[in-house]
Amino acid sequence: MKPSNKGLSARDLHVRLGERDVLDGVFLDFAPGMVTAIVGPNGAGKSTLLSCLAGLRRPDVGVVALDGVQLATLPSKARARRIAFLPQSPEISWAVDVRTFVGLGRIPRQGAFGLGREDEAAVEEAIDATGIEALAERVITTLSGGERARALIARALAGWTDWILADEPLTGLDLGHAFDAVDLFRHLAEGQGKGVVVTLHDLPLAARAADRVIVLGEGRVLADGAPLEALTPEVLAKAYGVEARMIDGAGGPILDVVGRAR
Repeated sequence: MKPSNKGLSARDLHVRLGERDVLDGVFLDFAPGMVTAIVGPNGAGKSTLLSCLAGLRRPDVGVVALDGVQLATLPSKARARRIAFLPQSPEISWAVDVRTFVGLGRIPRQGAFGLGREDEAAVEEAIDATGIEALAERVITTLSGGERARALIARALAGWTDWILADEPLTGLDLGHAFDAVDLFRHLAEGQGKGVVVTLHDLPLAARAADRVIVLGEGRVLADGAPLEALTPEVLAKAYGVEARMIDGAGGPILDVVGRAR
């Protein structure tokens, strides 16, 4: 199968680490305007897949393409203008204020003379969207884990990219801020037409937040579809070894995990 001419495509991705196949023949297409959640147990290949989709890691076999153009052929700055990547556990060692930190998201678009008016407007817009106005003058290294997570999302938003790829972006957020982040991702997809791809450990939240869920297991795609189609009891038993069921809730489908599969 050829890469799609519209969107982000992965074709026959293989990544091997030591004696283990972290990705083992992954074929996927991602469309803009959707929130896609990639889920699976530890070691399933979620973070590796996201790194390949962002162009930060080259697969041993296979290609990743953006609108039909292989990512490997794009200069890093051009790629960064299209795709923002939020790593899972970034090392933040610069003692800068949050506003300056968010401004780092403008580097791929920044001119020769530093931040211009458009850049400054993008930074303020991102700070407002993530609700971190009260943190803007704080030093980033003094923030809590949840506060840093929101600042990282803001930095990604400031880049005005077409795609947001986030590896466990809700880690460290309390329940309220997690829902705020989910609402923001949905607005970016539905309201602005961006492609949003996130890896999540929280299956109930993935079921409620995503248009599409991809379940990985041992580097392969076990299921791919709407939450009700992908998170079936059979798939969850195979991927996680748990007994679960999907029930209707006021805000959408609710995943009820009963316990270990027998």
